[in-house]
Amino acid sequence: MNTPPVSSGSARSARATAVVAGMAAVCLLAAGCSGSGSDESDSDQGAAGAGTARLKVALITHGAKGDSFWERVQKGAQAAAAKDNIELTYASDSSAAAQADLVRDAVRDKVDGIAVTLAKPEAMKSAVAQARAAGIPVVGLNSGIDAWRSAGLLSFFGQDESTAGRALGDKLDALKVKHALCVIHEQGNVALEARCAGVKKTFTGETENLYVNGTDTDAVTAVVAARLNQDASIDEVVTLGAQFALAAVKSVDESGSKAKIATFDLNNDILGAIKDGDVQFAVDQQPYLQGYLAVDSLWLYRSNGNFSGGGSAPVLTGPAFVTKQNIADVARFAADGAR
Repeated sequence: MNTPPVSSGSARSARATAVVAGMAAVCLLAAGCSGSGSDESDSDQGAAGAGTARLKVALITHGAKGDSFWERVQKGAQAAAAKDNIELTYASDSSAAAQADLVRDAVRDKVDGIAVTLAKPEAMKSAVAQARAAGIPVVGLNSGIDAWRSAGLLSFFGQDESTAGRALGDKLDALKVKHALCVIHEQGNVALEARCAGVKKTFTGETENLYVNGTDTDAVTAVVAARLNQDASIDEVVTLGAQFALAAVKSVDESGSKAKIATFDLNNDILGAIKDGDVQFAVDQQPYLQGYLAVDSLWLYRSNGNFSGGGSAPVLTGPAFVTKQNIADVARFAADGAR
């Protein structure tokens, strides 16, 4: 992997870079990475360990409030901030225009770095450009793997959603699925659209997309149940978020369908559902790792000029499949909210 030349940094900084790269590789292969949440003692240890001037970093996402997925992203970010002596702020808004305003607020606050999601890249271009013009380094995470370079971001941490979708499509073929219903809970979200498009590329059966309002879980259940009632040939429901898989479990029960359920992303309830057989499997993109690496990369860039991914390639955190066969290995990290 080629990286831009940097000045001779300390051995400690080089070791930190190696640890980050190794951590990402091990987590991907093992589909499991633990981390502890930040508290006062963690912060004290981080401040002492980093040994640098305290930086201000803003993590700004499109995540819905109260979503356990984004709580895991935050937990990873907080762990990195404690280690690196960073003052971390988190803000989110599902509205792309409002998220862009949050980025502009961070620029006005003169933060030292911004980590941002690009669920709707076009809406974020102007705000990201404003941050760059102010000399603030910006990295991407989670959404926008096809847009981060053109937007001028330093690095990207997340899952290639098209690749993940293709992997899921292959798995459906191996399970001899014939007709998959791919449930998209936010129309226009490039990451979600890429997932279903990826499934369609490799799955040899029939794939159809169903758009639902992800802000109303009861409505999701009703719409999916109605579609299952209309077409008994649907034998697999693919959801793009853990909470929607749980809604689909209810949809199957209400409709009397024999369809199985697979999902992207995890939460504690999904782990239980996989163990009980209500959900076949989940695709894990390791949100804790996304938050951790995004924040840590800004510290590495500010303190030593390092570019994760060489400034040209994304750092992948998934996909990893969680099934009944490996659920015990994953579940043991779930108690502290890291998985």
